[in-house]
Amino acid sequence: MTQHLLRLGTRGSPLALRQAEEVQARLAAAHGIDPSAVAIEVIRTTGDRIQDRTLAEAGGKGLFTKEIEEALIAGTIDFAVHSSKDVPTFLPDGLQLSTYLPREDVRDAFVSPRAASLATLPPGAVVGTASLRRQAQVLRARPDLRVVPLRGNVQTRLRKLEDGAVDATLLALAGLNRLKRADVVTALLPLDQFLPAIGQGAIAIETRANDSRTIDLLSRINDPDTEAALTCERAFLTVLDGSCRTPIAGLATIDGNRIEFTGEVLREDGSEHLAEKLSGNRQDAEAIGREAGARIKQRLPANFFKT
Repeated sequence: MTQHLLRLGTRGSPLALRQAEEVQARLAAAHGIDPSAVAIEVIRTTGDRIQDRTLAEAGGKGLFTKEIEEALIAGTIDFAVHSSKDVPTFLPDGLQLSTYLPREDVRDAFVSPRAASLATLPPGAVVGTASLRRQAQVLRARPDLRVVPLRGNVQTRLRKLEDGAVDATLLALAGLNRLKRADVVTALLPLDQFLPAIGQGAIAIETRANDSRTIDLLSRINDPDTEAALTCERAFLTVLDGSCRTPIAGLATIDGNRIEFTGEVLREDGSEHLAEKLSGNRQDAEAIGREAGARIKQRLPANFFKT
């Protein structure tokens, strides 16, 4: 009988399981143990159950973490594995993000059987996405297109696209790479027009703040560059009180001791956006993110997010 060193909690989608297995494999390699010593506990979340409306309508992206965090607080798991972009701005008392794996490609991918790029979609074509950020960015580039909600895991959205429910969709390249489905990519979207979601491409590990044993075991697989970048991005989000009800994008990149951050907010219809770009020493990552958020917040019209 396997003696479990740690128990990790995760959603049960194919992508979530790939991410959990990556964490499991890295921990096993770092500590010279059998991967089976790290048990994977699948937890179904409210976000997985609700498929008939967008997350913004259902109550926010915390719906993908709520039940997992409840298990973490209750002590039935030792840590949680999340897609960083699914983690709410504010965590429950007593929990923290302790570890980040090396970041994948942060870009969005355009996927369509009808056109070679977003620019060549015919006028009036239907783009499916559940992300207000992607909706706003698509409409900024192509206000003549129609954007409709498209929920479900990657496989579900690809199937709906294949069945003709929409003419195109946008997906995170990181997820497609982890699922070994980069073959479906029609074109990659440029970062200067499609800045990613906060945390896109990064796997985050959440623990109890007082669980020094688990935090110490996880420290062996933490990637400092990703941690600095996400610290900056999440500080930006915190100042703006961002959620999936708000079209917000941001990306921090690390080059040695330097960090460069670009953040933006958009109207849902893409008609207007505000952006800030700051750089500095990586040890000031949080302060840089907060400053960028504060500068944008000062410039926001009172009704900016009402289209």
